[in-house]
Amino acid sequence: MPPIEMGPARPIGAVDVRMTRQGGGFRARAEHAETPAAAVALSDALNPGEAPVDTDRVEVIRKAVESGSYPVVPAKIADALIAAGLLLRKGQ
Repeated sequence: MPPIEMGPARPIGAVDVRMTRQGGGFRARAEHAETPAAAVALSDALNPGEAPVDTDRVEVIRKAVESGSYPVVPAKIADALIAAGLLLRKGQ
């Protein structure tokens, strides 16, 4: 069986920019596409819509935090973090 020659070993380090620019890459192909918008089809089924945020409630909480009147109870925060972690583990 003949020996396998692999060539010189290169040190591990940053990517050589000259090598990435030689092939043209994805950008060069994308710039020459006839219709770039038609390349990706978007679906309304995957659109989550607007986030369900009560902006009035957010403003009230923001003002309470700024004035120092928002009740921060570390035990409640810790309990909520633990409960969220348990829910994530169960997959619910």
